[in-house]
Order: sequence, then C-alpha cells, then structure tokens
Amino acid sequence: MATATSLLSVPPSASSLLARKRLSKNHSLPVALRLPGHGAAAGRVNTVRTVLLGVVVASSWARPGSAQASGGGGEEAPMAVAKSEEEWRAILSPEQFRILRMKGTEYPGTGQYNKHYEEGVYGCAGCGTPLYKSTTKFNSGCGWPAFFDGLPGAIKRNIDADGRRVEIVCAACGGHLGHVFKGEGFPTPTDERHCVNSVSLTFTPAADA
Repeated sequence: MATATSLLSVPPSASSLLARKRLSKNHSLPVALRLPGHGAAAGRVNTVRTVLLGVVVASSWARPGSAQASGGGGEEAPMAVAKSEEEWRAILSPEQFRILRMKGTEYPGTGQYNKHYEEGVYGCAGCGTPLYKSTTKFNSGCGWPAFFDGLPGAIKRNIDADGRRVEIVCAACGGHLGHVFKGEGFPTPTDERHCVNSVSLTFTPAADA
C-alpha cells in the first residue's frame, strides 16, 4: 500500500490518479484528510479544500427569488442605474457613499431602521429601487435591520473574495446593502437573514405608496 510520502513524491498527475482510486474505495473522508503528518504539502491541500468548500456552499445560496450570485468570473450585465464615482459622491452623504459604494458597515444598534416596524416598503438609498416589504422584516437581535426575503429580482448576491460570506447589493445600481446568512434557526419561511445597513435604505410608509 502506498504511504503518504510516496503519494507526495510522485508527479501531480499520478498523485491525482492515486487519490481518486483511493477515494473510490473509501468515501468516508477525502484522501487529503487521511494523509498522516503535518507537512507543508498537506497543509496546502487542506487550505485549498476549505476555500473550495466555502465557495460551493456560498454559491448554493442563489435562489430563484433573487438575482444570481456572482463569483467574479465572466462578464456581468450592466446596471440599470450606472453613475461615476463623482456622480455618486454628489448625490450621497459621506456615510451613504462609504457604505453603499465602498462596502462599509454601520455600527450595530445605531441604524435608523434597526427597530423600525412600520408598514411599508424599504428601498435603496442610492437609486430608490424598492427592495423589501415590511412584512419580511423581523427582529433578529443582531443590531441591524433583518429581512427574510427581498422583492423578486431586487437583490443581487455576490460571493465575497474569501468565499466565506455572501454580499447582497441592489440589483439596479449595485449599492452595497449588507450580507445574507442562512441556517441560523430563525422561524422564518426562508431560513435566511438579510443583514442590511440602515444607511443603505429608505422607507416609504404604506399610506404613501
């Protein structure tokens, strides 16, 4: 039987073939995790595997009700609302620009809409596009406005560069809203929490809609 040392000493193509054969005989753990020792090569294999797993999990969060998640590859469709950096600076406050265009985050518990539950519609503070109905807002206790779903096609999901989180942006202008988290156990229909910065939002009461 081949040892860990012999597997790591053969050319990459042969090593990959041996790994696949070993994996087909034992599906309990990937070959990389069964190799003994703590060498640099084993560490690199585990690191690559962890990053790829994060990307796969994050990619699975693109649901039919939202714009597709983007992993940064390929050519994306142009935004319906496209402005230069100078144009955005002219119409947004410094804090809005920091969060919407520079992907910043407001301090928890300080946002205008954190504990706001009036009936109406929340829109993008950058372009005014409706994003969330008040009926999808819930109290998560996280310190930021939380919604369990967005209006159809209004929210776009982008996988963060490290593959660990999924960013949510306005599908019309690309303004940063926050991040979406899944599987936290909140009693909501989607089992998701859209964690949104208040600065990224506007609100229109139902009476004025």
